[in-house]
Order: sequence, then C-alpha cells, then structure tokens
Amino acid sequence: MSNNNATEKDRMPNPPSGGQGVKKILFVDRDGTITKEVQKTYQLDSFEKLEFYPGMFYYLSKIAKELDYELVMVTNQDGLGTASFPEDTFWPVQNFIVKTLEGEGVHFKEVFID
Repeated sequence: MSNNNATEKDRMPNPPSGGQGVKKILFVDRDGTITKEVQKTYQLDSFEKLEFYPGMFYYLSKIAKELDYELVMVTNQDGLGTASFPEDTFWPVQNFIVKTLEGEGVHFKEVFID
C-alpha cells in the first residue's frame, strides 16, 4: 500500500549522520557573477574589458572565510582556442582573476572551463 500523502522530503533518503563525508560546494560562475559580462562578444579577452562587480571581493571573501563551502569556479567560454578567441588572450586575464581573488582569501578548489 503506497502513501500518496507523503511529501517529496519524506521520500528523500536521509543524509549521513553528523555530516561526515558530506562536502558543501558552491559553484560560482565567473562571467556575470565575479566579473561583468562583456557585451557584444561575451569574451573577456583583455584587461581593458575586465570589470569586477562592486562588493564582489567583500562578499566572496566573507563566504570563503565564514561558511563551510568548497568553492568551484565555472565559466563558459564560447570559441576559446579559435582565431577569434585565442587562448593567449584568455589565460592572462583568467590567471589575474584567480590570483587577485586568492589575495583576498578566496581559493577555488577547482576551476572548470567549458
């Protein structure tokens, strides 16, 4: 006999007790969250186009220092490695962003680039 009145929460398995083995991960999208989107091309391929969101350093470093999350940066880079968006224009800016955030106490466990 099934219980049709059970809620979705009632059907979910219980997490491990005490939180052991459970990692909280916060995925942070680079463009549009850390940096402002570059209009028209959507390619952050030069330092002239780099603009951080106001308050981003404060809030992201607060999250990194005060909350129990592993941080993971994700970013979609259409055309990366093509003639219109060569990798040698991407990596200096990307590395600068990561290094600058590390200087503010924000360390990413992983960085995923699509």
